Amino acid sequence: MSEALQSFDLTGKAAIVTGASSGLGHHAARTLAAAGAKVAIAARRLEPLVELEKQIEALDGRAIPLRLDVTDPASAADCVKAAETELGPISILVNNAGIADGKAALEVSEADWDRVVDTNLKGAWLMAQAVAEHMTRLGHGGSIINTASVLGLTGTGQVPAYCASKGGLVNLTRALAVEWARHGIRVNALAPGYIETDINRGFLNSAAGQAMRKRVPLQRFGTPEALDGALLLLASEASRYITGSVIVIDGGQSAAL
Repeated sequence: MSEALQSFDLTGKAAIVTGASSGLGHHAARTLAAAGAKVAIAARRLEPLVELEKQIEALDGRAIPLRLDVTDPASAADCVKAAETELGPISILVNNAGIADGKAALEVSEADWDRVVDTNLKGAWLMAQAVAEHMTRLGHGGSIINTASVLGLTGTGQVPAYCASKGGLVNLTRALAVEWARHGIRVNALAPGYIETDINRGFLNSAAGQAMRKRVPLQRFGTPEALDGALLLLASEASRYITGSVIVIDGGQSAAL
């Protein structure tokens, strides 16, 4: 294997993936495990994580399921502690836990707003802080990857809290990258566009969804596999000189706006 390809190898590295019970987090955990990482798979619901653990172990990987509420500082700290105990020093965090609430801005309640922003932005901050404290204590650095969105860069109607939270996450990524670089911690973000998962497949296949597809220059929606290359780049030593970056994966959607 060439030196360039070896730099993508995650063998022996330990990772935490939040929001791993479904969708992009579920796929990201499998992708990291396939590249050799030991993965702590974390989410509010434990049952889907146990099934994912079995899938990863069937591929000769290592995974441990952890119950996690990213909005709770104690839960975030406990997750990192448990992952360290079971897997060793944590080298990678994929901050993927997130929710959306489709309502017009005039219909969004304070509770609606807080639920989305607390999960998508505060939750990412709490997990990043907990993992960074772990990394600086052990002195080994690592990679934090935040799952943002093109809607954190461009905005749209009907999801104001989501757009605000993802926009905040983009700038939080940059701020943490600057501050934590001296500790050898790289902080970057992925900004997916329309990625088809079990959660949104029904909508994307509807008339409204197909109208959206026609506005994507590549004329198709993405699949979770479309994020694999960028995820492995940012998780591995191949990105050792990349920090504070946002990689947009949207089929040209944002470029066409």
